[in-house]
Amino acid sequence: MISAVAEQYQIHPQTLRLYEREGLLKPSRSEGNTRLYTEEDLQRLEIILKLTREFGVNLAGVEIILNMREKMAAMQAQMEEFIRTLSQELSVHLPQPTRESRNSLIPVVTLPPLKTTRPKKNDAQS
Repeated sequence: MISAVAEQYQIHPQTLRLYEREGLLKPSRSEGNTRLYTEEDLQRLEIILKLTREFGVNLAGVEIILNMREKMAAMQAQMEEFIRTLSQELSVHLPQPTRESRNSLIPVVTLPPLKTTRPKKNDAQS
């Protein structure tokens, strides 16, 4: 509830209401319309308070920083998914090292020759 959170973080309840109006916090509501703060909301509040108290960032700056953090987290998730997919594709399409090679200091995998096409004589002259 707002009073418990305000007391825990030593801020006025109006400050929490302001953060909500500005879109920085989005607590859920009970059937009686009481604000309910989740652990995620509290972690976000701690970031907001650190930015404003310790670094002197205004609320517009806090909004930009929070948005950038969310975008960076989304990009990180995309990169991890890409690496996972790439690893799966490579494990399927690349030959596995031989038993002898697996025991060596550097596993050696023999790759199939690359297929290349050479331009026709007529194409090279054009």
